[in-house]
This record gives sequence, structure tokens and C-alpha cells, in this order.
Amino acid sequence: MSTGEGMRAEARARIDTLSGSGGKPISAIRFSGDISSNSRDAILGSYEQIAKDHAVLLDFVKVDYVNSSGIALIIQLMLEAGKADQKVALFGLTPHFQKVFTMVGIGRYAEIAADEPAAIAAVS
Repeated sequence: MSTGEGMRAEARARIDTLSGSGGKPISAIRFSGDISSNSRDAILGSYEQIAKDHAVLLDFVKVDYVNSSGIALIIQLMLEAGKADQKVALFGLTPHFQKVFTMVGIGRYAEIAADEPAAIAAVS
């Protein structure tokens, strides 16, 4: 796809607070739209808003597209979470993006879960 198409929906993020096992707080960042180099505020800005003593879920259920710049931003978020000793899990990836994320080594930074309950279990 050419970058000049302008057809992509800009990424958005919503933050929910969930409870893991034993009531441990988990911050879920729920992305929607397309994740690209223009998504810095949606990805890193959202991460900056969550409590650093919470585990983190990254929800990709409503994401249509992720390019290499978007993956770099996601890895940057995971590195920041690692520095804060936060557990991270992500879910909602299409089979294609599960494969891409696995190939680029996302599994070193986060658990790639099949669904939200599995992601919660992974960080609880």
C-alpha cells in the first residue's frame, strides 16, 4: 500500500481498569483503527497515563492494520513496561499479525494470548 492513500483510520486508544487474580489491578489499553508512525500519542501517550504498578493488556481486537512503524511503537511501550517491571500481554491479533509479532520477537517482551481471559491469566 502506498503511504499517500489517506484511507487508513487513525489509531485511538481507550484505557480500562480490570481485576486480575486476587483483585490485582490490570490496565487494558484498547486500540482501534490503524497503528502506524502517526500512532505515537495513542500508544505511548496511553501507556504514560496508566499506573506503573498495574499489569498491562494490549487489546488489538478493533485494530485493522499495523505497519512496521506501529510495531516499533508497540515494542517501545513494552520496553518501558519492562523497565517498570510490569507484566504485559496482548490479544486480539489476526492470525497474520500473530505471525508477524512472533517473527519480530514480541514474545520476548509480552505474552501473545488467544483472547482477553487468557491475557488476564498471563499477567495475573
